[in-house]
Amino acid sequence: MKLTPSVLNLDFPKIETRIIRFIKEYVTNSQAKGVVLGLSGGVDSATIAALCSKALGSKNVLALVLPEEETKTQKDIDDAETITKQFNIETQTVDMTHALKELYNTIPIYDQKNQICKGNIKARTRMIVLYYYANKLNKIVCGSSNKSETLMGYFTKWGDGAADMSPIKDLYKTQVRKLAITLGITETIALKPATPALWPNQSAEGELGIKYETLDLILYGLEKFMPTDEIASQLNVEHRTIEAVKNRLLYNEHKRQLPITVKLGV
Repeated sequence: MKLTPSVLNLDFPKIETRIIRFIKEYVTNSQAKGVVLGLSGGVDSATIAALCSKALGSKNVLALVLPEEETKTQKDIDDAETITKQFNIETQTVDMTHALKELYNTIPIYDQKNQICKGNIKARTRMIVLYYYANKLNKIVCGSSNKSETLMGYFTKWGDGAADMSPIKDLYKTQVRKLAITLGITETIALKPATPALWPNQSAEGELGIKYETLDLILYGLEKFMPTDEIASQLNVEHRTIEAVKNRLLYNEHKRQLPITVKLGV
């Protein structure tokens, strides 16, 4: 098998149809009044917003924009507005700055210098807001996780990884970008550099240490049980890069599973 970008090609109009059907069925079976989603201005949430609008009608989709002072950028706000206007989606903005400061001040061992712990608080607070709206309005929380970041554990457990349904979780990041373009989302947003926006100037590819175009092919090769040496040779990457991806897959398994328990047989 040749690990070229073509192996990740899909019939994206067909994928769009399948996901739209999935969203319709899930919301109907849940007897919910639509969905609520977080809209960041990035490609993943933009794609979810477009799919939900097509599946349920825009009046049944509520997009929440959740800025906070450390990471708020006008570009992200503008991109989120572009999506809500394009798909005629209702939106509400909830500034989390004050709530986050109160949380930091409430935790006795809070460490301002611990960037990861602080970022995880932000991600989990976003989800608190989303679930409040869903609870109050009888809606389903629709997540925007993709396959690449889920496999790598590049998400906050019970934060951006939490949702009632995750319609694009079986698509690699590069596939999500292509689906976004199929949906009519501008390339400016579809190809925008990814960031969780948990601290200023955060870059997903910078933290992962690898471009999505390469990462997705490595993950695909591992999924097909290709030997490490063969993947490294075909993609012209170092053997240790493949091993690093494989190790992340293994030690982040706990983030992809529900809490385990001891079977007591009682």
